[in-house]
Amino acid sequence: MQDFFEQPILNSPYEPPARRWELDERRQPTGVVVDGRRPAEFVAPVPKPRRRGGQSELALGEGEELAGGGQQYELTARINEMRRRVDAWRALPNPASWQVTPETARLLAHWRTHDFLGARPFFCQIEALETLIWLTEVAPKRRDREARELLRALERASGDANPGLSRLALKLATGAGKTTVMAMIVAWQTVNAVRRPGSPHFTRGFLVVTPGITIRDRLRVLLPHDPGNYYRERELVPPDLLPVLGQARIVITNYHAFGRRDRARLPKGARRLLEGRSGPPVAVAESEGEMLQRVMPELMGMKRILALNDEAHHCYRERPEAESEEDRPKGDDRTEAVRNREAARLWISGLEAVQRRIGLQRVVDLSATPFFLRGSGYAEGTLFPWTVCDFSLMDAIECGIVKLPRVPVADNIPGGEMPVYRDLWQHIRGDMPRTGRRKAGPLDPLALPAQLRTALEALYGHYDATFRLWREAREAETAASGAPAAPGHEPPPPCFIVVCNNTAASKLVTDYIAGFRRADGGFQPGAFPLFRNFDEQGRRLPRMRTLLIDSQQLESGEGLDRGFHEAAKGEIERFRQERAERTGETARPSDEDLLREVMNTVGKPGRLGGGIRCVVSVGMLTEGWDASTVTHVLGVRAFGTQLLCEQVVGRALRRQSYDLNADGRFDAEYADVLGVPFDFTAKPVAVKPTPPRETVRVHAVSPERDALEIRFPRVEGYRVELPDERLAADFGPDSTLELTPELIGPTHTLNRAIVGEGVDLNLAHTGGLRRQQLLYLLTRRLLERWREPGEAPRPHLFGQLRAIAGRWLDEHLVCTGGAYPAQLLYDSLA
Repeated sequence: MQDFFEQPILNSPYEPPARRWELDERRQPTGVVVDGRRPAEFVAPVPKPRRRGGQSELALGEGEELAGGGQQYELTARINEMRRRVDAWRALPNPASWQVTPETARLLAHWRTHDFLGARPFFCQIEALETLIWLTEVAPKRRDREARELLRALERASGDANPGLSRLALKLATGAGKTTVMAMIVAWQTVNAVRRPGSPHFTRGFLVVTPGITIRDRLRVLLPHDPGNYYRERELVPPDLLPVLGQARIVITNYHAFGRRDRARLPKGARRLLEGRSGPPVAVAESEGEMLQRVMPELMGMKRILALNDEAHHCYRERPEAESEEDRPKGDDRTEAVRNREAARLWISGLEAVQRRIGLQRVVDLSATPFFLRGSGYAEGTLFPWTVCDFSLMDAIECGIVKLPRVPVADNIPGGEMPVYRDLWQHIRGDMPRTGRRKAGPLDPLALPAQLRTALEALYGHYDATFRLWREAREAETAASGAPAAPGHEPPPPCFIVVCNNTAASKLVTDYIAGFRRADGGFQPGAFPLFRNFDEQGRRLPRMRTLLIDSQQLESGEGLDRGFHEAAKGEIERFRQERAERTGETARPSDEDLLREVMNTVGKPGRLGGGIRCVVSVGMLTEGWDASTVTHVLGVRAFGTQLLCEQVVGRALRRQSYDLNADGRFDAEYADVLGVPFDFTAKPVAVKPTPPRETVRVHAVSPERDALEIRFPRVEGYRVELPDERLAADFGPDSTLELTPELIGPTHTLNRAIVGEGVDLNLAHTGGLRRQQLLYLLTRRLLERWREPGEAPRPHLFGQLRAIAGRWLDEHLVCTGGAYPAQLLYDSLA
């Protein structure tokens, strides 16, 4: 069993998986290694909360329950049969027997055997291409009945759900490198199309559709003329074929571009004048052809093109289905279902327009979760029936391609259905702003819910330890090399991300952890030193450590002052030059452009976002944003679907190191996650009591050292004139506050992954506040709240309030159920 925790990675990422962890009848890991690859089962490798008694259960197979056993069994059987046939075809030693074009054979040999200088394609990436190649070039030539029936089954599955379109879906775990797979598809198709212009199986025209601008920016590496294109940077094609790729026509767009725009943006008065009192509305919307001409002018003259859908689970033709009143989603779920339907309609309608006007050779879908969403008319979580390849997150973990996510399995709050930090939003939603920043009005970052502050503290404590290890490794590397890294090219630090529900919440969290200016003009330092954006005097640091990124922040360009422009002028100039080379635009980048580039380059040394330690966002981190340095994730929002949980946690799964160890495998890397509920059927958890903290009593040595005593006068205040105003407080039974983990959140949480080592999250790092300082801070807070708005300060009350606060603190504050450092006491009482 020890290997189960110490060596979770069983396979090389560059070879077909040959071993897997055995699961028992309850789908719990037994610690036994089984030979052979894991069949396609659609399991989620996340541990369930511990039952009382210490047993654990895994949240595996939700897809089977959601999708229906028969349909799911048929899909898994088809994918496993496809995998078996591709394996047999791959094993053929003679390229002449592969039944593919010489160009395809050369690319396959290159991907499989080339001595890459940097990162080489993973087995799962090559397998995805091999599956497409087998279906396109090999299977149509086969004469066996099973191969023909397999092709017909795929055509039926795609045609029934997508009339008029031919779709194939590739399921690849987040972090497995879908962008590289897309580049390989473009190379395979383009090289063959240029050499064989008359073949109906190949094209050099590509429409890449994404769900947002973040992903669109990231996919620019697919453009052969881009300075960082994958074909050259990752050696995906032999050098002599690079000029051939220059003939590819590639359009990268987000699906929103398929919306019909207003050709004549008329003022309301002019529009009413043209329409008259009873006339028909003025037709100013684009026609279908005009929309396509705007979106993809480079492809308009081509006969057929290949569409690549990134994050393709957003694209489907919804199925009308009568819903009972009980099944109909309500509240936030209903809002999400409506949003999903609108996005899917626009996306699929755009592809259908391309098919009508130009013609689509095929649509290739890429997603880690190619499932139907809520509101689609299908059971939520149903796998796309045209899926042909599956490399699951469990496969990726066993091959070491991704980090292992660790989630809470137990805490020191008894009686709960699941650990508090497994689904934090359920405990704080009533105390969080319900609207965005524009409508929320003035908000106090110091008034965040206690459970949220405690969760931030617990996760930050582990981040602080991770950061120290990173710093020690960096110093050791510098000492070994004998020279420090050039400014701006230091190794990027680990990254902590927070995903919030709206822009008001994201602003509150950012101000709390990074520092802010109070309404009275004073400065409030950030709660976490490593994330502060201001120095001790309240001056903004030239290099931000915490990045707030949401729609309103992008529009305002907040956080980019002159100091940032001066400190990062080298990176800004590099960005300007790269953008000019890529797009021809030479104008100075706007603050919005710079802020977006900071987000896109988090974790990349020498770039604008290379030094970012914390990222707070709303919806921009759910998909398409991948930083290899993310080690900690906190969810501060509702998670209505398993899909959304996987998308958010997927931002932390990309590995940072791809160096093989002595065994030819990757070493395990971990990501700690709070606030993201992976499963929805949690059982009562095991409660592990928190042991009392070890205390050290410091006292005077008397009478032996009385002569060495040093006395200092205690000055509590200065008064020129003693006012008549006196404060008094009568404390009764109702004045007692019992501070418990239920009130402020767990002070001890166990974070575990399905395999590998776990970690205990606690608040030991918060004990740096003396009692006298605690009393001072509480008194100052009372004094601020005592006076009426606009009233002059009354410092003469400080001593009286301090005496009252001290009496209440000593006589009427009861701490039970855990260890509470003074800093946590203040955060809870403030």
